[in-house]
Amino acid sequence: MKKIIIAIDGYSSSGKSTMARDLARRIGYVYVDSGAMYRAVTLYALRHGMAADGKVDESALIAALPEIGISFQPAGADGVQHTLLNGEDVEREIRTMEVSNLVSPVAVIPEVRHRLVALQREFGNERGIVMDGRDIGTTVFPDAEMKVFVDASPEVRAERRVKELREKGENVDYAAVLANVKERDYIDSHRKESPLTQAEDAVVLNNDNMTIPEQMEWLLDLFKKRSC
Repeated sequence: MKKIIIAIDGYSSSGKSTMARDLARRIGYVYVDSGAMYRAVTLYALRHGMAADGKVDESALIAALPEIGISFQPAGADGVQHTLLNGEDVEREIRTMEVSNLVSPVAVIPEVRHRLVALQREFGNERGIVMDGRDIGTTVFPDAEMKVFVDASPEVRAERRVKELREKGENVDYAAVLANVKERDYIDSHRKESPLTQAEDAVVLNNDNMTIPEQMEWLLDLFKKRSC
């Protein structure tokens, strides 16, 4: 089988990161969580007083971009690939609601997207990569051999997000999480720079009623077809 690039796009909390990570592990590919990269930039902005109350100091953040280093640590005993911000493991911090509430306003800044897209393309130079996000199949890797667009209802995605956060010890309200999911959908779909949209040659996977094993079987079947 030839090595290919696999682009998995979709809405927030649709489960695309979990399936992308698991698929990469099953087929021996490198996994890159592009959403984690935007979350890391958002965390940097929060820590340095560049973001608060839903607003971002764009000029300050743009000026700081050269100082922001993002990399990934291979999965350890917990089976999770950790995100590093300037060498610091921030995997837990970037998954909080505080970051979730600001990541979309950060992600719409063109300079932020240009910087991270360039970095993402570097990750894919050798192929044999699985990357998930909002614009992987349309902007980052428009020539990817396998493109998947993951869809699920806002209500199902909010339930998954609440479960995930509560398992991590966060006390969250379902209504607040649902509102956040819908707001992020709108911002991601209406931004001027690389909006969330389904690539014409992407295969849609609606996982409202699918188990994780069923999703994996579906993905592996498509992978076999695309990598022949």
